Amino acid sequence: MHKCKIAVYDRDTETLKFLKDFFKDRKEYSASFFRDVSGLQEGLSSNSRCAVIAGTNNGCLGETAPLAAGFPVVAMVEKDLTRGLSQVMRHNLEFYLMAPFHKDDLDYKLKVLRNRQNFSEGICSKVKDLEAIVELAYLMSSTLDPREVLDFMVKRISSTLEVNRCFIIGLTHGEKRYAQVVSTFEAPELKEFRLDLKKYPEIRRAHRIGRPVIVKDARKDPLMKPVSGLMKALDIKAIMVVPIVYRDEVIGSLFLRTTRNSRPFTEREKKFCQEIARAAVNPLYNAFLFEKLVKEKTRLERLSITDYLTGAYNIRYLYHRLEDEFQRARRYGSPLSCIMFDLDHFKKINDSYGHKAGDMVLREFAHIVKRQVRKTDVFARYGGEEFVLLLTHTPVNGALTEADRLRDLIRTHRYRALDEKSGVTVSMGISTYPDARVAEADGLITLADDALFKAKNRGRDQIILA
Repeated sequence: MHKCKIAVYDRDTETLKFLKDFFKDRKEYSASFFRDVSGLQEGLSSNSRCAVIAGTNNGCLGETAPLAAGFPVVAMVEKDLTRGLSQVMRHNLEFYLMAPFHKDDLDYKLKVLRNRQNFSEGICSKVKDLEAIVELAYLMSSTLDPREVLDFMVKRISSTLEVNRCFIIGLTHGEKRYAQVVSTFEAPELKEFRLDLKKYPEIRRAHRIGRPVIVKDARKDPLMKPVSGLMKALDIKAIMVVPIVYRDEVIGSLFLRTTRNSRPFTEREKKFCQEIARAAVNPLYNAFLFEKLVKEKTRLERLSITDYLTGAYNIRYLYHRLEDEFQRARRYGSPLSCIMFDLDHFKKINDSYGHKAGDMVLREFAHIVKRQVRKTDVFARYGGEEFVLLLTHTPVNGALTEADRLRDLIRTHRYRALDEKSGVTVSMGISTYPDARVAEADGLITLADDALFKAKNRGRDQIILA
């Protein structure tokens, strides 16, 4: 098994103990620990590391950043969280953990990192195929969209041969029962239609033998006997199926039909379709690859902006949206409110019920708030048991009403990890722009944080306006 090599640069005793304990039982990683920058530099010079883990304490992260260009860096935010997060933002890091550290958190982030690297390596291996596809697409239709290439192909076949139906169908890997219409010229409403191959013995045979199958008369051919009743009801004379084969695997086929009064397919038409099928191999494969890329890209983008535990946005995305929304509010003179939450006595929950129960409470709390907020609002985990909600186009009265409503929902909810008599309350601080004290975007967070501090000092389970 290929191990992921990790370079660890940290001088914090507690963090080192956590990391050594983490890597001790994980065979998929090979971790090397460095206590000075020269050792780290030598360790990275081999260019065989998968990732670097560096602490924010004692200047380790600052020393690591210029050396780790080209390596993903995971920051361990230790002790002074505000200063540590500032370093994370300054170095534009995507992966970080905040004390107290949890093994599941680090394991999750390293898995995301490894999946991303594996995905990138897989894409690189397809570059040569994609270059050939681009050339083919340019020559045939001057487009980079593989589906446009396939549409051009069926259009060309339909204009050259006398057929009433021409499809390009695709098979997903390992699928034998169903096929999907990828491209069609005469019946665009059938695009993406799913074919049940039990009703198409001619397609099943072509896919099984990997060679063209021609049915001269669909009503009399023994191959079509299982669907003879269907053939009698349809106006079909001849059928031709030409498999599309990529590296010895059938990934789809050309499927052509003629009407009852038409002549059978000729040998010349068969060879013409075989040539088209050969030309369709890379565009069809690329169409599947493109869909896979889009889905994977969407998944990775979602992971990069989401807190792994609660499903809320992470602090990185919060600050990105805060800047955008603040500039929009300042430009158009619209109000922008910020609510900062802190779960009251959360340490007591962890101490009494355990950290696993505490994590369940955080997830339920986040789920309650996410269900209530608008799509235009931004709900993010700020750190630990602190969360932030940005309310766009919302003045102070609206923010206060929303905070009061959320506080009641949170207070009355019964959390599965706690006993029936135990509940959760939150303290909230609210700030709203425009405000003379808010000159920059992060000033809104600062004011809300100050108000939250007052709410906690006044007995908790309160809402304080900045």
